[in-house]
Amino acid sequence: MADQHRPRPARAERPGGAPPSEPLQRAAPGPEPAPRSEATPAPREAAPGPRPAPGSRSPRTLARPVSGRSDAVFYGLVLVMAVGLLALAVAIFYELFANARPLIARDGLGFVFRNDWDVEHDTFGASAFIFGTVVSSLIAVVLATPVALGIALYLTEVAPRWLRRPVGSLVELLAAVPSVAFGFWGIFVLKPWMSTTVDPVFIKLLGWTGLFAKPDFGISLFTAGLVLAIMILPIIAALSREVFSVVPRAQREAALALGATRWESIRMAVLPYARSGIIGGVVLGLGRAMGEAMAVVFVIGNVPQITRNLLAPGASITSQIANTFAEVSTTGHQLSALLYLALVLFFITLVVNVAARLLVWRAAAVAGGVR
Repeated sequence: MADQHRPRPARAERPGGAPPSEPLQRAAPGPEPAPRSEATPAPREAAPGPRPAPGSRSPRTLARPVSGRSDAVFYGLVLVMAVGLLALAVAIFYELFANARPLIARDGLGFVFRNDWDVEHDTFGASAFIFGTVVSSLIAVVLATPVALGIALYLTEVAPRWLRRPVGSLVELLAAVPSVAFGFWGIFVLKPWMSTTVDPVFIKLLGWTGLFAKPDFGISLFTAGLVLAIMILPIIAALSREVFSVVPRAQREAALALGATRWESIRMAVLPYARSGIIGGVVLGLGRAMGEAMAVVFVIGNVPQITRNLLAPGASITSQIANTFAEVSTTGHQLSALLYLALVLFFITLVVNVAARLLVWRAAAVAGGVR
């Protein structure tokens, strides 16, 4: 009973009158960690992420070069193909040079600048044929490039999706038409239409320039260039369409968001980005036009002359070779002259391709912001 009336000790109060907090429970003592030496590095935690599935290879393993018999065979095959292509070009050049050497030793570069082709007097020159080849090919490129670019832009930017594939297939179908068919079409359909309808209009409107004057027979450098333009149009259109289709859509949307019209977005966002591809397609078309023979033979006239009048007949290197190679004389230098012509065309196409590659590099650098 005495314990019940014993007074309890008073709790010590904190300053301010706040009661003291209850003591925290201490955790059960456990084993102390072993002391870490300075030489022993701390264990590195594993990076979070999904573990590779059993049997799969990690990205680091995939990045390593795998050596094996299949890789050696593949490397050998592609090496043989690349070297074989170069060897083929060198062999063609050697054969042309070896067979044209007699005339090269006699005339040298004078053959390129002379305008005579006289088999009886064994005098030959290539300037008229070079002129006809270059002029007809340039006419073809000038006529075909705007139309091909318009078709490519229509198929990638304007046409509905259900119409793009049929129209694109019809354009590419022109590339499958044989050149002989184009030649017959040119001589039987295009020639009368040019002589009665187109040539008189050009003579009336542009006759004062001297580029379009009589005679207007319908067989001329301009007609040959028009046939070549139809032949190279699917090449330029197909390559340009592929280039336009890979232009990032963000560029078009950015131009439209800034208030540009459809044409302004194409001019400022699409064409600069695809400039190098367009140049490549145009050069491929130019090479096709320079090397075409059968279609040009029918409509160019086969008259070796250098004239300012585009409605006058002319001749090209390929047409001269195709016309006279079957009846070449075994005496004299006619065979060497024809092969010398082929060697000149080989050199012209080489120069054009090198110049085009430089233009493509320059256009790509400008498009990428490198000056």
